[in-house]
Amino acid sequence: MKKLLKLLIALLLVITVTIGALELFSSYRPSTDIHTNAAVTTKHTIIIHAPAEKVWQVMSDINNWSSWQKQIPSIKLNGPLQAGSSFDWKNKGLTIHSTLHTVTPMHKLGWSGKALGAFAIHNWILMPKGDYTEVTVEESMEGWLVWLLKGRFRSELDKSLTYWLGALKTAAEPGKRCSSRGHGSLRL
Repeated sequence: MKKLLKLLIALLLVITVTIGALELFSSYRPSTDIHTNAAVTTKHTIIIHAPAEKVWQVMSDINNWSSWQKQIPSIKLNGPLQAGSSFDWKNKGLTIHSTLHTVTPMHKLGWSGKALGAFAIHNWILMPKGDYTEVTVEESMEGWLVWLLKGRFRSELDKSLTYWLGALKTAAEPGKRCSSRGHGSLRL
């Protein structure tokens, strides 16, 4: 029994040291564009029946994302809405520290962020089309944990971005109170 306990402790120590080394020596290349060769990439587009100004107003109000995006229970922008400012947030129980890399009013909002075993680049692109706005969201994820669980990360990321787009559509469209499920990867 003692041998088993010692073996278990040694195994836990090896795992802890390995994860620590992976985190310490991982380096990620920040960029304003997603990394198309990352372990996980995705892109979704939706039509929102609201002008780009309204969509931008909702999307760029980072401190109030949790009022319309229920997967984010807390968020705090640490400075003005400009490239280089950071924000701390929780998404599905994961604590994330992100830094804005692009803030182009009525057109693009982008950030990158790191969490345990993962690095992501996330971009929202708004294309005004008169009385509606085409919104595209794209993201790349890489890192040792993403590589190990690639299929799960891809599936969860697709679901999450579909939800985000539907929730943004509901928040930005005047008088709409439709469900946000199922809208994300569709052109409506």
